[in-house]
Amino acid sequence: MTLLFRKWHNVRLAKISENVILRLMAACIVSYVDVEGLRHAVEVEAESLYEAAALAVRTFRQHDCAPGELSKLEVEIRSSITHTVTLKKIHSWLQGGARSPKEAVTKERLRALIHQ
Repeated sequence: MTLLFRKWHNVRLAKISENVILRLMAACIVSYVDVEGLRHAVEVEAESLYEAAALAVRTFRQHDCAPGELSKLEVEIRSSITHTVTLKKIHSWLQGGARSPKEAVTKERLRALIHQ
């Protein structure tokens, strides 16, 4: 849990230094395990660890599954990026020329993967 807090702190410091004027939100998944061993999770957008926890507790209460006072809330900061590309675009890129020997090798390897 200590590592998670450090991770959050580092993310917050990075965001603050990047743009002091804008208040950036982070998507977080907050979860806990109840006394029966069931994990409950909710996704929230928050500016801090405590805001994420408070928003999650409010949501859990709205759904009649509030954590107990001693429950450990896990806060996961979602930082994944999703890109979308069509197969046509991949084939087009693979058929195009390479800008470097490294890219040529990469394209050859990927062509082999697709045509297996």
